[in-house]
Parts: sequence; structure tokens; C-alpha cells
Amino acid sequence: MEKQIKSFLEFLENEKKLSDNTLQSYRRDIVQFEQYVEKNRINFLKFTQEDTKAYLKYLQQVGKKTSTISRNLASLRSFYQFLIRAKKVKNDPTDGIQSPKVEKRVPSVLTSQEVELLLEQPKDVDLKGTRDKAMLEFAYATGMRVTEIISLNLEDVNLEEGFVICKQGSKQRNIPLGSLSLKALKEYIDEARPILIKNEKEKALFVNVNGKRLTRQGFWKIVKYYKEQAHITKDITPHVLRHSFATHLLQNGADLKAIQTMLGHSDISSTQVYMQFQDPGLKDVYQKAHPRA
Repeated sequence: MEKQIKSFLEFLENEKKLSDNTLQSYRRDIVQFEQYVEKNRINFLKFTQEDTKAYLKYLQQVGKKTSTISRNLASLRSFYQFLIRAKKVKNDPTDGIQSPKVEKRVPSVLTSQEVELLLEQPKDVDLKGTRDKAMLEFAYATGMRVTEIISLNLEDVNLEEGFVICKQGSKQRNIPLGSLSLKALKEYIDEARPILIKNEKEKALFVNVNGKRLTRQGFWKIVKYYKEQAHITKDITPHVLRHSFATHLLQNGADLKAIQTMLGHSDISSTQVYMQFQDPGLKDVYQKAHPRA
């Protein structure tokens, strides 16, 4: 089975051009499945629909969330479709199996005042403060995912035109930067980043104090630190900034389709979850849609 898993993951990486994050999710799901069939001495090439149902039930019993079970089923489906094309199996054991219904949770969102308070925390008194200010302003100005922000290279930012190019797998989108974000970013790029980097060849836009590309954990710690400095009781993660970005745009009259494009949602239903925060009296005009533009 290891050989087939290796071929499948290579196919996803080379043919489907999936992002590293998505690839890791597939790898986790399929390796977990491999452990399950080995433990239960099931031949994966003879896996049936009944076996699939039993596997999903097992995932439920070990406490996996509905969204995780749903993703596992999708990964399994892709794996067996790959095996069918490779003529290793004739039937797809996931065929006709319904995905468990995932409830769309209400995203945690900050008020404009809370965002203001959070963004006021980093002070431009040292290199770290200048970087942190630029990063928090950037996260709120673009609504980008953490992985997308830390993957950015210096060349992905166009300071003259005021936008950033976000690459997501084989797709890319251009996101405008508001004047406050642009100002903080210019200051960081001109004054802090050249001193922070230890190697001139470093491409990463946001670097840590060692001059290396910032990690997800690093970003999370920074957000947590300033949340505590601001005495905000709400749980704030980088993703909450993304939710707040979308909600505030919508509340200020931005078009849902435009927000979908900026967030990089392939399906508008993912963006529609923000509709519940919209005032019924709002005009559809895109008027000064971002509070820090």
C-alpha cells in the first residue's frame, strides 16, 4: 500500500499542483487510513462501501470532528479515484457515501474598536515592533490566511501600485493594500527587515528575529502577545483577523463577490457565512469599504 500512497501523493503534487498545506492534509488522512486497514487486517484493494461506513464510524468514535471526518472521506474518495485510473481497483468504495453534514460555525469577529486597539499595540520603537505593526496591519488589510502571509516573498509585494500577489497552489490573486498597511509595510521593508535578515539572499517578506522566514507558530504567538497587551478578552487568532476583515468590508457596503475574490474562496457559500453580520439597511455601494483604507 505504501507504493500506491507514494504514487498518489506524487500525482497530487505534480499533476494537481496542490499547495503544501493541502498536500499535508491528504498525507495525514491517507496514512491514518493505512494504519486502520493494517490494524484491522483489511485488504485496501477489496475495501467495500460497508467498510467505508465502518471506517467513518470509527473516526467518529475516536472523537474526530465532523469537518475532519468529511475531509477524510474526500481524501479517501480522491485516493480510490486515483486507484481506479491506475487500474488497481474496479470500484470506488466511497461511492454513494454521504459526507456528514458540517455545521457552518459563526466566525469569531472583532469590533472595529477592538481591531483599532489591537493594531495600536505594536510600537515603532524597535525592529520587532516595526515588523509586528506591519504584520498585523497587513493581516487585517488583506484578510489573507496565516500560511499565505508567511509564504510571501519580498517580490510578491508591489509598494508602488499598493497591492500584494497571493499565490495559492496554482492559483493567484491580487489584493489591494490600504494606506495604513502600506505605510507600515514600507517602514518595515526600508528600516527593519534589512537589519533583521542575516543573509542577503533571504526572500521571505516577514522574518523572525533570527532573520529566517517566520513560522505559523511565530505569527500566532505575536497575535496572542498583543491581544494580552490590549486586554482584549476575546480569543484572537490570525484567522479571527481574516474573519474581521471580511465582516467589516461587508458592513461597510462591499460586494460579496469582491470579498470572495479577496479571501480566495472557491465557493461563494463559504463567503456567505458573513452575511449574518450585515445590516439590512446597508446600501450595495462600495463606499470606503475598509475602515483603514
